[in-house]
Amino acid sequence: MKKIVCLSIILALTVSAVFAGGKKENADTVSGASSVFDYSLSGAGAGGASTSDAGSSSGVSGYSAVNSAISTTGTGNNGRNIPTVVIYTSMYENIIEAVKTELGKQFPQYNIVFVYGESGAIQSKIEGERGAGRLGCDIVLVAEPSYSIELKANGMLHRYRPAEAANLAFGSDPDGYWYPVRINNMVLAYNPARNNRNAIPTSFYGFANDDRVRGAISMTNPITSGTATAAVAALLEKYGYAYYASLRSQNIAVDTVSTAIDKLESGEYKVIMVLEESILRRKQEQGSALEVIYPSDGTVIIPSNIMILNEKWSANRNIQAAESIANWFLSAAGQNVIVSGWMHSVRSNFDRLPQGARPINEIRANSIRVNWDFVFRQRDMIRIRFEDQIINRGR
Repeated sequence: MKKIVCLSIILALTVSAVFAGGKKENADTVSGASSVFDYSLSGAGAGGASTSDAGSSSGVSGYSAVNSAISTTGTGNNGRNIPTVVIYTSMYENIIEAVKTELGKQFPQYNIVFVYGESGAIQSKIEGERGAGRLGCDIVLVAEPSYSIELKANGMLHRYRPAEAANLAFGSDPDGYWYPVRINNMVLAYNPARNNRNAIPTSFYGFANDDRVRGAISMTNPITSGTATAAVAALLEKYGYAYYASLRSQNIAVDTVSTAIDKLESGEYKVIMVLEESILRRKQEQGSALEVIYPSDGTVIIPSNIMILNEKWSANRNIQAAESIANWFLSAAGQNVIVSGWMHSVRSNFDRLPQGARPINEIRANSIRVNWDFVFRQRDMIRIRFEDQIINRGR
């Protein structure tokens, strides 16, 4: 446990206050827009790059720098005091940029602040803030549902019923404490310009056991990445902890997303475990030849939930504003932004797909079931064993 806390806190300690393009976003650049600010926890951002690279550093670091910044009541246009809503999120920065623009148009009456970083850093930050009796945010939007179960169990969430919940194709909390916003899919990927598909494994089992790719595979780190934690948990439940031993025998590398994809492009890696959206984005933005492999033993489907903190724990206690923002994420307008970021919609009546993706119903037909309660209860052990057996190679 101590190992995990220390590693997560390292991610959270370096904090830089940034704005869109490294400066404060002028509210006048979006018609009627609210003030929408960013603060970045160090960790993987869009494409796996450090989030602190997205904008210029303010020169301040540590929990106190971020906490003091986000606890201040926001001021909007013409010096008017307007309600502030702070969102902690692990969404990639390119998605946050698009979300910011649309939220600014939709809610000019609110000051909306984003604090973003990898799931491990956000969880560590929240754990640190709990001792003060109140968090620095109002909404939490992280990578996988097990953290929703934890915050609900700790009595920290606000119960509500958004109007758009009736249109969801994926499950939400039966008691109304959390709702899915986006769908991430953990898949495999390869480079057909470097390797024939017949020469590489096309299953998660083969990924960990096929001698042909030994020393030429990679994945992201579940100690810091919520989606990686979810994928590993699903594979451990399917194949047992022997799966870790197999990965170690394969000499798997643990990389940021961007590093893994670059090495797949160069041919240094033959196959990687990666989110579908990362490959789709590389293909569309850079014309990459990389291809997604939907594993024959099942894709790991990972819903990402939105949660509103209750009056006791919420930083600004603007619950009505937070409910309006959460409902927007579930709406067709909000889901359009999600799908533009190469993730799948959570709505049942939404036909648009991420460019280059399979329909989600086809993916669901061959997917690995994830027991989110298992992920919640075993998260620390999963990460500790990963550190011991994969990162430290069992030393």
